[in-house]
Amino acid sequence: MARTDENRQERLDSPKGMRTRVLPTRRRNGRGDTFGRATEGIARAMGTPWFLVGLTLFVAVWMGWNTLLPKGLQFDSAGIGFTALTLVLSLQASYAAPLILLAQNRQDDRDRVQFEQDRQRAERNLADTEYLAREVVALRLAMRDMASKDFIRAELRSLLEELDRRDAADAGFADETGPTIARG
Repeated sequence: MARTDENRQERLDSPKGMRTRVLPTRRRNGRGDTFGRATEGIARAMGTPWFLVGLTLFVAVWMGWNTLLPKGLQFDSAGIGFTALTLVLSLQASYAAPLILLAQNRQDDRDRVQFEQDRQRAERNLADTEYLAREVVALRLAMRDMASKDFIRAELRSLLEELDRRDAADAGFADETGPTIARG
């Protein structure tokens, strides 16, 4: 069956390297995902105390039925060790183990995706931190080249003193020569 570009959808919940590869058993009309979710639900339910309580009640009713009721209503003999009950519980256990493994595999896939996303986030954070560190260093270097407040005050004082000296010199020159002519 040939795949077209329309069928190839990149999913955000799959690892980056796996996005272009689509396993044929997982993506047939979404059935693989539905089955996976169903197996997880069953495995999750089997791990609850309510399942254990229900299974215990089922076994107790089975054993009580086949022990206490008249022989005509019994369907599994206590004399031979409840063979049918043993088979039912064996069948349940034989299906429970693979369902639990399927659920674990799906959880591993989700963990792998989460790990990849965490790794990418850490790389972005590292790049941002390095960029900010470079910016801080550049600002510190720029601050060294900038004039400080004390330097500017000292320069202004020396300019004011220079202007005062010129004014004094101009005033002394005006007194010796007579009235000052306005410069303009």
